[in-house]
Parts: sequence; C-alpha cells; structure tokens
Amino acid sequence: MPFARTLRRCLFFLLLASLAGAQNNEQRTARYFDSVRQQPPLLLAFLRDMPKGGDLHNHLDGAVYAEDFINFAADGNLCADRTSSHLLAPPCDDSCASYTVKPAARCAYGDQVLYNQLIDAWSMRNWNIGNESGHDHFFATFDKFFLASHTHVAEDIAAATNRSAADHLQYVEYMHTADGGGAIELAKKIEWTSDSAKMRDALLAAGLKDLAAQTSKQLSADIARAQQIMKCGTPDASPGCAVTVRYLYQVLRGLPLPVVFTQMLLGFELASSDPNFVGLNMVMAEDWYVPIHDFKQHMAMLDYLHSVYPKVHIALHAGELAIPLVPPDELTFHIRSSIDRGHAERIGHGVDVMNENDPIALLREMAQRNILVEICLTSNDIILGVSGDDHPLPIYMKYGVPVALATDDEGVNRSDLTDEFQRAVETYHLSYSDLKRMARQSLEHSFLPGESLWADTKVVFRAASQCAGNSLGATQPSAACAQFLEANERARAQWKLESEFQKFESTTFEKK
Repeated sequence: MPFARTLRRCLFFLLLASLAGAQNNEQRTARYFDSVRQQPPLLLAFLRDMPKGGDLHNHLDGAVYAEDFINFAADGNLCADRTSSHLLAPPCDDSCASYTVKPAARCAYGDQVLYNQLIDAWSMRNWNIGNESGHDHFFATFDKFFLASHTHVAEDIAAATNRSAADHLQYVEYMHTADGGGAIELAKKIEWTSDSAKMRDALLAAGLKDLAAQTSKQLSADIARAQQIMKCGTPDASPGCAVTVRYLYQVLRGLPLPVVFTQMLLGFELASSDPNFVGLNMVMAEDWYVPIHDFKQHMAMLDYLHSVYPKVHIALHAGELAIPLVPPDELTFHIRSSIDRGHAERIGHGVDVMNENDPIALLREMAQRNILVEICLTSNDIILGVSGDDHPLPIYMKYGVPVALATDDEGVNRSDLTDEFQRAVETYHLSYSDLKRMARQSLEHSFLPGESLWADTKVVFRAASQCAGNSLGATQPSAACAQFLEANERARAQWKLESEFQKFESTTFEKK
C-alpha cells in the first residue's frame, strides 16, 4: 500500500509538472507574439505556423486561385473569350495570335497579356474601384471561370485542400453545389406550389433520392481522384492529405423558388444519408433582387424542412449587407430571421448586425444560444467596403458571441487564413489567447459528428470528464479518454488541434 500511494503521488506531481510546462509554453508563446505584433514580417511568420483549427466558411469554387484555373482550362481544351474573359467550350480559334477572339486557354502560357487578363478577371488582383465596385467584380468572377471549375472538381479539391494544409488547418468545410445541375433539371418536372409538404412529396416521387445517390457517388469519385492527385497513402503524399474535409451542400438562393426548394431538399437528404455532407448553406449575393424578394419564403421553406430533418445542420449567409446596397429596412431582420426561422447554427458574415432590430438583445441571444459567426474580414472589406472600426467583430467578442475567422473565397480574394489572422491582429489588437480561442471555436462549432472535447467553452475551455486530468493533445491519453476520442470524431479533431498547439508552443518562444 505505501508503494501504491507513493506511485500515485509521483504520477500526480508529474501531471502537475506537465500542466505547468504547457502553461509556461503558452505564456512564453504569448509573450513572443506580443513582441512581434508590431513587426509585420515576424508576425506573419508566427501566424503562418500557428495551428488554426478549421475553416468553416469556404466556397470550393472561390477557394481556387486563377493560376490553377488556367491550368485546368488548358487541360480541358477550353477556350478564352478575349473580350469578356469568360471560358468557352471548344472549338477554339486555330491561332494564338493576339487578334484572335477565342484562343485556346493554353495560349495564355505564351501570351502574358492574356495570362494577366484572365487572372485579373477571375480574381480581385489589380481590381480598381474606379472601373467597377468590388462587389460587382467579385460576383462576376464565378461565371467567367465556371467551366474550368465545373469540369475539374477533383483538382479543385486537391488545390484548395493543399492550401488549407499550408495554412496549418486541421479541418475544412467546403460549400459545394455537388449535383452538377441535377436539381435544376428535376425542378422543371414539378409544378410549383407554396405548400412545402406537397413539393417535397412530389420531388421524392420524381426521383430526388436517386439524384441524392448520384450526387453522393460523384462526390465520392471526385474525393478519390483528389486523393490520387495528392498521392495520399504514399511516401510522397501532399500536405493536404492530413486535412479532414467535409462538405456543405450549397443552395443557390438567386435561382427561382422551385429550384431553390429542390436544392434545399437535396441538401437535407444528402446530409441525412452521406457522411461527406455535414449540412447545407445558401449562397449568392444577399442583396440581389431574388434573394431579397424571396428571403421570407426561403426562411419558411427552411423552417418546414428543419421540422422534417431536425438533425441536419444549417449554416446561413446572413447580414452580408451594407448601405447603400439595399434600403435601410432590409438591414433590420436577416440575421434574426435566419436564426429563428432558418434554424441557423452558424451565421456567415453577420456584418450588419448593429442595424438589426434591437441588436443588443440579438447579440445576447446569440451568445446564450452559442451561435457562432464566421468572420470574413478580407471579403467584407472587398465586397461591402466594411473594415476597421466599422466591422462588428469587436462587438461580437464584447457580448460573448463565439467567432471564428474564415477565408470565404481565398482564391478570388487572393488571400488565405493566415492573412485573415494577420488582418485581425493588426486591426483589432487581438491577443494570442484571442486567436487560440477562435481556432478552438472553429472546431467546437464544426458540423463533425460526435461529442465535443470540451465540457465548457464560455469562459475557459474545460475538458469533458472523460479526458479531464489528461495532458491535452498527448499521444497516449488515458484509457477512458482514448475510448471517448475513438467514439467521437469532433473530439478527435479537437484533440489533434491541442496536439498541434503543444508542438507549436514548445518551439515558438525559441524564435525570439
């Protein structure tokens, strides 16, 4: 018995020493961070290496850089319209001469003027506010490179996931309209009615479940091809192979109501049957006529479908608005309605929150209900012209609303998550603790299945009872903790993040 007591005491003190060491490493890392926050190059190097958790607001099409799309277009023998910068189907002009109107996309390799033109047209590079608004230039890019993206989904996934790995992300959710237009065609077969229950019955009878099965099959093939491109499972595996990827079915809210409802229903069905899909979201410019005009009907349709599929996760773009894009009254209810009627568990952007009716009550409700806001600083600056003190990020933090930084469309915006972190630090003077909390919140609010590693996240992150007392992120957790992690994918991702923080914090302070 004395030996057993002695052993337990030794183990106890070893655990205390381990926790103290982790605490000291975190403190030293925070001090180093403070020492370089006014030196942008050193701050960039720090943030580049910092583990960032998950990117929860990432459009697959918009995540790919224009240079990659030129390669995909050349591979697919697509043509480029010199006048509009749109990609077109072949045949192309026979010559690459500068006077041709429809040269092959591969001609850009030998024509720097065309190469630069395509990159500038397909992204925000060299965008000039004197010619068109950032809002209009941004949303116009997608139609221009659509053919390359649509025909190279596996390559899109590989390129975007490798960039996420370079950002030291552990997890990403890509928004992706994965059915290849199948929902649009199916919607044409059904007579529209505002009765959502009747619409659902008619679509199921017309073969929507078959469309869901086809969509799942195609995405699985695209994922397998992407893993092949990245050489996953081989000694030459790309960094992206280590990133956990899931998908949100992307509903195009600017399309007619029958199509929007069909896409919604398909998204709910996919998220109920295919583990690659963890939820759905609605996309396209919130201020366009159709999304504004049909907004309340969209929320009513989500309200009904949520009642049928209550376990399906919903994240919604809401509050990506600003004066003068819309009349003032349109700024007063989109976020609240997306939560109350659309059943959003996460809000994308949320820029106009202080224009909502009774915004302080809304902020407190979001904090109480633990609804995270996906903060996209670069995107909000480019598209809405909202940045600095005009952005509500500090307000969300003040009222305890969980937030996480996200890229939105890093390829179009010519940015990455490291850039988002640096912008946040330099603009809002965030601490290392703030950044670490955001990274943890990103995984806490991911739609990965299973229980969380954390029993509490309000003030401090307190581990679930099964893993309490363990050194977070340890390679050999206790038997109870290991069993808990094995049973819960979300907790495993969070444990991996803690392991990455341990590695990062044990070496970062040495760079001083």
